Amino acid sequence: MTTVHLFGIRHHGPGSARSVWRALEDVRPTAVLVELPADCQPALGWVGSDGLVPPVALLGYVPDRPGRAAFLPFAEFSPEWQACRWATEHGATLTAIDLPLRNMLAGGDGGGGDADAEAEGDDGELALADHPVGDPLAALAMAAGDPDAERWWEDMVEHRGEGVEAFAAVAEAMTAVRGTWEAGTAREARREAHMRVALRAAMAAGHEDIAVVCGAWHVPALAAPLPPASVDARTLRGLPKVKVGVSWVPWTHRRLATATGYGAGVRSPGWYAHVFRWPGTDGVARWFAEAARRLRAEGLSASPDHLIAATRAADALAALRGRPRAGLAEVLDAADTVMAGGASSGNAGMAVIERDLLVGDAIGEVPRDAPQVPLARDLAVLQRRARLAPSADERTVELDLRTPSGRARSVLLHRMAALDLPWGRLTEGRGSSGTFRETWVLRWEPELTIRVIEASGYGTTVEVASAARLAERAAAATALADLVAVLDVALLADLPDVVRPVVARLGAQAAQDPDLAQVMDTLGPLARALRYGDVRGTDAGALRQMFDGLVVRVVAGGVVACRSLDDEAAAGMAERLAVTQAALALVEHPARRGEWPAVLALVAERPDVHGLVQGRATRLLHDAAVWNRARVGHRLARALSPGTPHTTGAAFVEGFLAGSGTVLVHDRDLLGLVDGWVSALTADAFTATVPLLRRTFGGFDPAERRQLGLLLADEPAVPAFAVGSEVDPARAAAALVTVRAMLGVG
Repeated sequence: MTTVHLFGIRHHGPGSARSVWRALEDVRPTAVLVELPADCQPALGWVGSDGLVPPVALLGYVPDRPGRAAFLPFAEFSPEWQACRWATEHGATLTAIDLPLRNMLAGGDGGGGDADAEAEGDDGELALADHPVGDPLAALAMAAGDPDAERWWEDMVEHRGEGVEAFAAVAEAMTAVRGTWEAGTAREARREAHMRVALRAAMAAGHEDIAVVCGAWHVPALAAPLPPASVDARTLRGLPKVKVGVSWVPWTHRRLATATGYGAGVRSPGWYAHVFRWPGTDGVARWFAEAARRLRAEGLSASPDHLIAATRAADALAALRGRPRAGLAEVLDAADTVMAGGASSGNAGMAVIERDLLVGDAIGEVPRDAPQVPLARDLAVLQRRARLAPSADERTVELDLRTPSGRARSVLLHRMAALDLPWGRLTEGRGSSGTFRETWVLRWEPELTIRVIEASGYGTTVEVASAARLAERAAAATALADLVAVLDVALLADLPDVVRPVVARLGAQAAQDPDLAQVMDTLGPLARALRYGDVRGTDAGALRQMFDGLVVRVVAGGVVACRSLDDEAAAGMAERLAVTQAALALVEHPARRGEWPAVLALVAERPDVHGLVQGRATRLLHDAAVWNRARVGHRLARALSPGTPHTTGAAFVEGFLAGSGTVLVHDRDLLGLVDGWVSALTADAFTATVPLLRRTFGGFDPAERRQLGLLLADEPAVPAFAVGSEVDPARAAAALVTVRAMLGVG
């Protein structure tokens, strides 16, 4: 006689997980059937492996359409995970019984497709959730007089349920609610039919005690008497199917949260993990102790008195609300009131608690030898070799490109960027100054696993795949700017097989492109290639020849390109002038001392050139020591003379200062010119130019602004700018006292 034990659970319920383990200990089944897609069966063999540490997820995907995929996440507090662990540790037969992924991911009338997907993530993957039409828990909660279904389930099951008796009550409740509920979807019917087929197979295999762990909603469908096998066979006949791959991938608590869009997610995975580990009455006190530790680490106040008061407050709230013990709502209310300072703290404490304790920063681990696509396996090897383990936490990595390890890390991250896999974000690079340092901000999101599978179509290794992806981008590029972007990435990613053809295309296209601005955009990447030797195996002579040809074009057409520009175009051209000068300096090109300064001098003097561009050209001539201080001062004085429109003068100043006030700090004459011009502006002129001036001086470093204030404070009194004809000297003097105090010049 076979006995079937039906354990209806809530996905990711810590109380359900404890109850499953206790119930399995009580009944000691020889077979454990778990609501997981049947073709995940081989992957279940890894459960119990030392290298498989939750949170993890089973990833099912269609190899030729990796975007069609399904994640099945497991946390330590997931009942299915605990059931799999118990079966593995006790030698019971473990069987996945849900409808296979090959049907679920087939689309059409298979297991779901787009129309039947119960939850769909941001990247289009299916998150297989147990979510029938409507909400049966809400119906049960309302019948019990509780409008909050989540709270009702926690009080009735998660906080109280232990062992077989709890599951009997769940089965009775679900049987009652299904009897009056509307029919489920066709997909749901197929899933339950497949579960019954698997249950009959386990019974036929001679198992005397069988445990079935499934969503509580499905329990009535699996209870005796089962419908005839022919009915289920007819339901499952002719389902479309596709070839699927299944592998384990690391997951995170953050991705388990419902806020991320995961269909069977929970509001607070960090809290659930704590409740699972500490189910007793001291669990709340332990939670507040951990909260205090996190708050103190952030420099916030959390004393022993806070812990005692918060614990008492949570217990008192639970009693007032008629709950068996303090739940999430009670600990949050108590924490906000006692530990986080309430509204007066600006909720800084609650932000820490929500980030670190409600959601948490846990990330799982997967064995190195677990099944993976070749590209993912190669990436894992490179990550270990570079000592860049993927992490859900955002972290900053500083790389010194002069060291082998720093360069290897940089190449790996740039190749990931070439594959459109945003594991890292470059915040500082080598730039125009030629430094050998990069700063990356890294964060590994589980969705990147899908992206890696998608990218595997480009190749089986990161190097081959990134080169193939960049070659595809280069083939599709029509504008010089697009080719330059590909070249820049290829250089940084050390992909010479991409660089060579892109350089050849750039040379041919730049020679004919009428847009000189785009030609100027190519000089920076090419100069870096020549200076740093990133192009291995590339003909340096041919590259230098092309660079020289482009410089000739820029010199010949530079003045014309700078004429008659609007504000937006002028801003772009000002930056291009600076980049061009930096590129010439980087490779020590002869034009830097010859033809290029002549171009800049013409640009700085022509009346049909925008003031911003004139100012930048003048600054570049100053920095290159081509114009001496007297000539620079004369040009600045002319730009700021009364005969020049004040808007033109403001634009010239913006272009000349270029985000740095160093030139004014070290040249008192130039500072006096600018200060005198600002002071002499009329009220209307000052009002019109103040946005430009604020943008200009706001770009200075705080130390530069302070130094300029000190220098100006030592100057003799200058005529005050016009603010009106009626100024009260006493009130003005009082205001100046305040301003001096703010500037620290007392």
